[in-house]
Amino acid sequence: MTTHTPGAAQARAVDRLTAFVDAAVAIALTLLALDLPVPSGDTTRAMLDSVGDHGKDYLAFVISFVVISAHWRAHHEVFRSVRALDSRLITLTLAWLFMQVLMPFATRVITTDSAFAPRFSLYALVQVLASAAFALTVREIRRARLYAPDTPPGAFDATLVRSLCLAAVFALSIPVAFLAGTAAYLCWLAAPIVLGLARRVGHGR
Repeated sequence: MTTHTPGAAQARAVDRLTAFVDAAVAIALTLLALDLPVPSGDTTRAMLDSVGDHGKDYLAFVISFVVISAHWRAHHEVFRSVRALDSRLITLTLAWLFMQVLMPFATRVITTDSAFAPRFSLYALVQVLASAAFALTVREIRRARLYAPDTPPGAFDATLVRSLCLAAVFALSIPVAFLAGTAAYLCWLAAPIVLGLARRVGHGR
């Protein structure tokens, strides 16, 4: 008869949760592509014109693909060090995952022409909640010491700072959307700069 230690059981539980997250994120990315409009036209010029007409849909797809991929990469980096789960960590992970699978819907909403500010704000709010949920996830891993014993001190600092910065950038863009319309996209363009600074802060500790 094969026996399993509690540590082995916990490791399997972490692996199952990670596999579930990977599958759900893959489905979310697939749904993004399924929503892309197909260019129409009988000539090359007509097709190129059709591509131009749907430019914002393709741009929204690229943005959402990059954002979801960044969320997944951060989750992958953190959970490499996780060796155990508790109920709070599972709940927070599911809350974070809910925001990922909601992303294709939010992407469709933001590409509609009317009522820019509320549609933009819905997308931004999804990002705020996703980043906040992940920050709480990292905090729970540290608080409950669910990581491997050989994990270096401060291993999660950079990820936590990046999540908080990302939540702040998207949160700031919401009031800007109501006050300045499409200028709110400038807040999103600043995100890579903010994340780069956060990465330097994390490595400097």
